[in-house]
Amino acid sequence: MVTKRIIPCLDVKEGRVVKGVQFVDLRDAGDPVELASFYDNQGADELVFLDISASHEGRKTMVEVVNEVAGTLAIPFTVGGGINTLEDMKRILRAGADKVSLNTAAVTSPELITEGADYFGSQCIVVAIDAKYDDSLGSWRVYTHGGRTETDWEVTEWAKEVTSRGAGEILLTSMDQDGAKNGYDLPLIKRVNEVVTVPVIASGGAGEKSHFVEVFEEAGADAALAASIFHYKETSVEEVKSYLREQGVNVR
Repeated sequence: MVTKRIIPCLDVKEGRVVKGVQFVDLRDAGDPVELASFYDNQGADELVFLDISASHEGRKTMVEVVNEVAGTLAIPFTVGGGINTLEDMKRILRAGADKVSLNTAAVTSPELITEGADYFGSQCIVVAIDAKYDDSLGSWRVYTHGGRTETDWEVTEWAKEVTSRGAGEILLTSMDQDGAKNGYDLPLIKRVNEVVTVPVIASGGAGEKSHFVEVFEEAGADAALAASIFHYKETSVEEVKSYLREQGVNVR
């Protein structure tokens, strides 16, 4: 039986962890190194570190912070933000990351997915997909640059494209649900999960423990990512895992 994973996310801007609602109205949530250590001790299965303004501002991910965070961790660690070349990937993995996350660069240069998968192995390449529902499309549209730029990609077509190019995992964020705390976008997660064979990490909308059960049992997610409910101590990784076990969900 597949073990479901709980993954706190550190959205980092200018060296601080921040959290907003639907990608805007960001507020401070703490120091990334302290939070990383805290979540490791709490029993998080993995950690995701996203330098959320790197692609928009044209910067590289803060390697120094990545290095410092990695030094505190005994769990797998994924890093994304401003990774545009194979050299960028090498730099991030050398700094201590276990995986790299591509989002904007995957759309603008899809061959980068294949280059990374060929060089490091698919297990190191996560493609992050930010999706927003489009009434005219009757489905979800893919966005880049921290949710600022709409693309022509429909979400399931893009998910199939990135996995065909070698992505080993998809980090799927619902822009509509991000920070809203009223549950994951189950139709979105389920739709993408049905068309790919790689693990899907659900992101956007976690507000209470029951939401984790829903996304695993109803949408088939392999992992659930959350930020604000952990950062602001509304619940803990330990409490979520304990609740999931009580509900019969297989967690570490």
